[in-house]
Amino acid sequence: MAANGVNIQGRRRARRLCLQALYQWQMNKQPANEVVAQHLAEADPAKVDGQYFSHLMGGVLRQLDDIDAEIAPHLDREAERLTPIERAVLRLATFELKNQLDVPYRVVISEAIELTRTFGATDAHKFVNGVLDQLAIKLRGIERQAARPAS
Repeated sequence: MAANGVNIQGRRRARRLCLQALYQWQMNKQPANEVVAQHLAEADPAKVDGQYFSHLMGGVLRQLDDIDAEIAPHLDREAERLTPIERAVLRLATFELKNQLDVPYRVVISEAIELTRTFGATDAHKFVNGVLDQLAIKLRGIERQAARPAS
């Protein structure tokens, strides 16, 4: 647990669970509330921050059109050609970049890269990193500028 009371491992596991739930929702076209309930029921509450998982899933689903619109200009191909993992990771990370200002942008990108390395194609993490770097400039420009070392 971090000094500010955030359970870092619980949040990491919540992101992983959210990615899996988004993937299932995209692939099966199952109602989102059923996917969320299923993943929460299967999650170990001692290990997963269920509240953060629900917040992420709900936020991504509520803001889906806005999130996709944020991502689209930074893609090197049509959004329809993204793999389901790339799409889910980018949606999750974009939601966090836009809405979770308590999570440093570098953490958001790092977590997204790790999820992509775990679940995505061989070099998909490089693509995800590039898109999220561009989004961080737009969505967290002040934070990025402040994080740069003084020359």
